[in-house]
Amino acid sequence: MARQPSTPETRSVRLLKVGEQVRHVISELLIRQEVRDALLTSHAVSVTEVRMSPDLRHASVFVKPLLGVDEEAVLKALRTHTAYFQKEVAGKLKLKYAAKVNFLADESFDVASRIDTLLSDPRVARDLAGPDVSGDEGGA
Repeated sequence: MARQPSTPETRSVRLLKVGEQVRHVISELLIRQEVRDALLTSHAVSVTEVRMSPDLRHASVFVKPLLGVDEEAVLKALRTHTAYFQKEVAGKLKLKYAAKVNFLADESFDVASRIDTLLSDPRVARDLAGPDVSGDEGGA
């Protein structure tokens, strides 16, 4: 039987709470510039979401640099310091296992922008306006 994709509605409350706690810890480390990396201190990085695995052993951390500038370089710098982030998260959150952190680019802003562009297309706006009320639709 195929497993259903995980959505916010299907994830447990505990997974969401732990993910939010991990997000706060990592965001705090980045805001306070506790990571000794010139690239990370020169860029504002937003941690948009953290998705925890059901066993709480893996954390997918979605990040986006301010205005999307140097996204690949920022991701590389974050991945270089993964061990530091894992140690800090494990120290601040008292969990049975230290979660393995995986940094990923957050593409949701790009997807939202693409959808907005599509919806502003005049052809789509015409279709969304509703059916033509000319009286030709249904009868004799």
